[in-house]
Amino acid sequence: METIEGIIVVTTSEIPGYRIVEVKGIARGGVVRATHLGRDIMALLRNIKGGEVKEYTEMMAEAREEALRRMALHAKELGANAVVNMRFATSNLGGSMAEIYAYGTAVVIEREEK
Repeated sequence: METIEGIIVVTTSEIPGYRIVEVKGIARGGVVRATHLGRDIMALLRNIKGGEVKEYTEMMAEAREEALRRMALHAKELGANAVVNMRFATSNLGGSMAEIYAYGTAVVIEREEK
């Protein structure tokens, strides 16, 4: 279980110890990242040699974190305090751009009484 911008985010449909009391809708957050010449040159050199392209790995990790943050902020705007069933989607937008999209169901949760 992770908390982002005050919103609990999980990939499961339930959160242990909590119950869903209201569904607010789909929370979404996306970002489009483009490569730049410096990264492209390094990627080309690594492609010749083989192995991981660390510059792109770092860029995509940063983009995923930003998409998650934007999704959490959207969930807050919807009045939710959690997102369940969170997923990522990625698409290629031409040769040097990629979209990273985070989405899930924005919900209001309450702690279960013991």
